[in-house]
Amino acid sequence: MSILAVQAEPGEFPEIRLDDLFEFPAILFDGTVFAFNRMGLLYLLAAGITIALMLGAFLNAKVVPGRFQSAMEAIVELIRNNIVLEVIGPKGLRYVPLLGSMFLFILVGNLFGITPFINMPANGRMAMPAFLAIVTWTVFIAAGIRAHGLRYFKNALIPSGVPLPILFLLVPIELVSTFVVRPLTLAVRLFANMMAGHILLAVAFLATNAFLIDVNAGFTDAHFFVNGALSVMGILTLLGSVALIGFELLVSVLQAYIFTILTAVYIASSVEEAH
Repeated sequence: MSILAVQAEPGEFPEIRLDDLFEFPAILFDGTVFAFNRMGLLYLLAAGITIALMLGAFLNAKVVPGRFQSAMEAIVELIRNNIVLEVIGPKGLRYVPLLGSMFLFILVGNLFGITPFINMPANGRMAMPAFLAIVTWTVFIAAGIRAHGLRYFKNALIPSGVPLPILFLLVPIELVSTFVVRPLTLAVRLFANMMAGHILLAVAFLATNAFLIDVNAGFTDAHFFVNGALSVMGILTLLGSVALIGFELLVSVLQAYIFTILTAVYIASSVEEAH
């Protein structure tokens, strides 16, 4: 089992297990297949916040929007204009609600990683990224069947004009790349980025706690330079932690955008005519 060893105080090195950052005891139904823990609570919280944001902004939308409604409209316009219309085209407008909800849900879940008293990204475990990837997989296949019928699978697997002998090599490659690699890379990309960010923040703050000494203890002649060096390191790691929070904010937005735009790309490739 992997262990992160950090110095809590000069000379003391407690063990912090990586499992402690991602594994949580059950809150309800412990020992059953329905065990419900902190991660399940975060998923429900992210869904609830997403629904509340959408309903709060658009349930009783005003002609002259306030700041909150304007902010939510800006997000919807970003999805509609910069993703759907640019990638899929006008025929993709039916997917704006799905892609908008997906973007907001992923963003809220990602931001939990830098939210005080939560400090755990909802997408830092593979379960939710995998579920979202399955949703994307289902939607782009359904979109292809809707546009082309069962001929969609022929269009996806058998490019026109390819000699028959080459098809024996090309069809398995297209099958794996289209129907396996696409959802797999979607899930792994989101999960890996959020997990890595969570570990980096944990290490940075644990290092800050380790290096910052008790100022009430004072500086004796014998330990002046040691304590001074530890204090400087603590300040540096604290500043680094703040910088990492800003970086995680950027990554949270970027990963939500990448997941959403790749979903749009896969839908577009399914609904376009075969070459």
